[in-house]
Amino acid sequence: MPLRAVSGEGTQGTLRGTILRVLRVLAVLAGVELVLGGLVWFLIYPPGQDDPTLSNLDQLFGVLGGAAGLAALWVAVATLRRTTTAVASPARPMPPTVSNGEAVAAIGERGSAPGALAGLPAAPAAFTGRGDALAELLAFLDPSASRGDGGTGVVVSAVAGMAGIGKTALALVAAHHATAMGWFPGGVFFLDLRGYTPDPADRVPADAAAAQLLRAIGVPDADLPPTGDEVLAVYRSVLADQARAGRGVLVVADNAAVAGQVEPLLPIQGCHRLLVTSRHTLATLPAHLIDLAFLPESEAVALLAAALAIAGPDRRVAAEPGHAKAIARLCGGLPLALRIIAALLRAEPGRPLAAMAAELADARTRLEAMETGDRDTHGRPLGVRAAFDLSYRHLLAEEPEQARVFRLLPVNPGPDVSTAAAAVLAGTEEPVVRRQLAALARAHLVTAATTGDIGTGSGDGAGPGLSGRERWGMHDLVRLYADEHGQACADGDDREAALDRLLGFYLRTATAADAHLRALPGQAVPDAFTGRGQAMAWLDAERVTLIAAVARAWATGRDRIAATLPTCLNVYLAWRHAFEDWLSVDAIAVQAAIRLGDRHGEGQALNNLGPALRQVRRFDEAIITCEQAAAIFREMGDRHGEGLALGNLGLALEQVRRFDEAITAHEQAGVIYREMGDRHGEGRAVNNLGLALREVGRFDEAITAHEQAGVIFREMGDRHGEGLALGNLGLALEQVRRFDEAITAHEQAAAIYREMGDRHGEGRAVNNLGLALREVGRFDEAITTCEQAAAIYREMGDRHGEGLAVNNLGLALQQVRRFDEAITAHEQAAAIYREMGDRHGEGRELTNLGLALREVGRFDEAITTCEQAAAIYREMGDRHSEGLALNNLGNTMHQVGRFDEAITAHEQAAAIFREMGDRHGEGRELTNLGHALGEVGRFDEVITTCEQAAAIYRETGDRHGEGLALGNVGDALREVGRFDEAIIALEQAVDCFEATGDEHSAGIARNILQEARRERAGG
Repeated sequence: MPLRAVSGEGTQGTLRGTILRVLRVLAVLAGVELVLGGLVWFLIYPPGQDDPTLSNLDQLFGVLGGAAGLAALWVAVATLRRTTTAVASPARPMPPTVSNGEAVAAIGERGSAPGALAGLPAAPAAFTGRGDALAELLAFLDPSASRGDGGTGVVVSAVAGMAGIGKTALALVAAHHATAMGWFPGGVFFLDLRGYTPDPADRVPADAAAAQLLRAIGVPDADLPPTGDEVLAVYRSVLADQARAGRGVLVVADNAAVAGQVEPLLPIQGCHRLLVTSRHTLATLPAHLIDLAFLPESEAVALLAAALAIAGPDRRVAAEPGHAKAIARLCGGLPLALRIIAALLRAEPGRPLAAMAAELADARTRLEAMETGDRDTHGRPLGVRAAFDLSYRHLLAEEPEQARVFRLLPVNPGPDVSTAAAAVLAGTEEPVVRRQLAALARAHLVTAATTGDIGTGSGDGAGPGLSGRERWGMHDLVRLYADEHGQACADGDDREAALDRLLGFYLRTATAADAHLRALPGQAVPDAFTGRGQAMAWLDAERVTLIAAVARAWATGRDRIAATLPTCLNVYLAWRHAFEDWLSVDAIAVQAAIRLGDRHGEGQALNNLGPALRQVRRFDEAIITCEQAAAIFREMGDRHGEGLALGNLGLALEQVRRFDEAITAHEQAGVIYREMGDRHGEGRAVNNLGLALREVGRFDEAITAHEQAGVIFREMGDRHGEGLALGNLGLALEQVRRFDEAITAHEQAAAIYREMGDRHGEGRAVNNLGLALREVGRFDEAITTCEQAAAIYREMGDRHGEGLAVNNLGLALQQVRRFDEAITAHEQAAAIYREMGDRHGEGRELTNLGLALREVGRFDEAITTCEQAAAIYREMGDRHSEGLALNNLGNTMHQVGRFDEAITAHEQAAAIFREMGDRHGEGRELTNLGHALGEVGRFDEVITTCEQAAAIYRETGDRHGEGLALGNVGDALREVGRFDEAIIALEQAVDCFEATGDEHSAGIARNILQEARRERAGG
């Protein structure tokens, strides 16, 4: 209807007044171009002239809007439409005509909280943890805080993470906090962009999101422009108005899939904030990025407890803390999984956590166990699998090749995979698979981690791409989910062939790495690695995966790989002291060789298994295994293999103190290697022989053997073998009190290991050096050295080695009478062994702890500790160590005057050493027994006992021990008045001490000798 059809001054005045208000709004929203256009309209239609029709007015504003290029003009159009319609129909009540800015202001005047806050969902109940992330997010939202963005005015924060990680929960908690603080008087608005719904039509684009926000602000649907660009322009205009009014706005855009869904919504003004959540890392947004990780165990347990208590008190977490931790681990620290499990447990208040943990422990049904049977507001099942479904379907629709890689990744047997291995798995080039993996990481379907560069790769001419810097893993639950789809698509993905490719890659590369570890100078090695260090680094990076690959090969019937791959890992696992891994792979190798009917392979696997059994102290099994290996090699006519098996057999026999048999085995191995012209093998056999010779007190022969071994290893260029020989030489030299030479040997060994980058070997050499320094009274150096050894072992994660070093530290501290520190050291070492389940090590530490406790007068504790040590050794069947503990127990009983008990302990210890053939130990025990007998006046028995001890020391070449025994004999002879015999014995004792350089003991013996001479003269 034409406006001129309506008569009356009021109508024309009202219309013109409205137009003037519109022009004022346009001056703010659109700039001078529209104001000029409006003036033109006023000139064309001056006051009193007929007004144009509404249609003509629309056309005029359309032209002006196009000329200005600003869809914000539509606000004025809509206002005029409402006004002119009202004027044409005066019977209808006229609504208030306000500009865009006035509309916002009017909404703001309704109360202190804008009406749009009714659209903000409630904060999640039992929100727990995320303290750092929440603090970071609130610092970003706080308009008064300095965000440290360098003045760039970043007003967008993007919270990213995998499905179920708690992105929305964190955003809502932060938004509610911001509301409570009054940070955004212009309103706090929530949008679900539904970026991962299966139907693309259900996803909310930016313009539709802007329309939702305008409706929440109070703009009626009828007043919204017809095109998306125009709606976005109005949205930006509204934000500009709010900023001029000092009314900041917070928009929470939840569940965005791509940057395009939110980029048009970015505010320009610094008082506003846009908070985005996404399963993808939206790196192209100019945003403050927060990537949420899995909850650590403590926070996961706290969330479980809080979620259980939503409906009322629930003490199951407090009552079953271990099972609560197990549930947290099985949920992988994923908040969604924890909340679902809590909901299931709330429904069954009588169900123990142990039962739930047991159900979750079955990986095959874990995802099924994480479903509530309920549905969300969109009708989707509430469960972890349903949450993952959205991400996977989005991936399947948008990037099918990435979806294939996603399904194949669980084929890798380890927890993560290198880019090179993933390329082999996918059957594609590294650059291609790397882009796919990076995209999956941005989607939080895989996790990216950077490790040390192993320095190889196609770029440096070092062989096939083996760079270990980038590794890719999966959350445990995502892995289970991906594997489900992988199994379903196995044929299409050619899954079995992918596993064959991958295992073949690991075998080839491990073979090349092993060759570098075994190679002597001048030997040809594969060019896959540029040196031993790089080979070790690759093995370090892939260790867990390689161990799992052996098990996967065995489980899937790939017996040749299961039998062969362990052979490539034995040297590496020995160097790294990964004895349990070593044991597990070689146990599989034995079974795989048997299943293949490969008799020679069975012998090799048994020979590799034997040393692993020895290292975990399963000595009897180790002996049987090595004997079986030797028999197979003998049967096959493999003399070299037989020599290897005999060497390993000898080492195992030494551990059960069957030294004569061990010596025979090592001598036989040496004969074989000599016969074959294998100098390197001969060096290994001679070195092992020296160990056995030392144990039976044939120290000079042991020293000669280790010196010969060192010469051979040096001749062969085997620096690692030379280090071993020097270390053993140092230990043998200590037995004959040639401590300065021993110190030199240990220092040389440590230097070699340092040069080789063998931190374990260096720690062992430094530890042995500390022992030798202690023997020559260089106690401060010994303490420092033992502390260095402990630090090396700690750095390597070698708890067993750390225990050894801390033990030796305690012994050195005792020497400088720092007994409290020594007690602490021995207690720490005992705790380490207890933690590792090493009962033997624990017993040794308790024995040494007893010595320190005795020195500070805590005799009852010392006695208890020694008794515990003896009980542990008895339980383990370690008679020799039991004898040592009984010796210390006897000495402690002696100090507290319980002489009869001391005599019993020393008699038992002496009997054990006699039974074990340990002549040196027997001599020591007889000496201590003599001391105790003297305390109760049984001097004749003292004389007999100590004469026996002196004879044993003389036989074993221990001049110092001989001196101690003779001193006791002389003292006892003096007590019974046999002064001439006493003087002879004491003179011999002085000679022994002087010969060994022990001036302190020599002085004591001289004093007793003088007393005996005076007594004889006085008699």
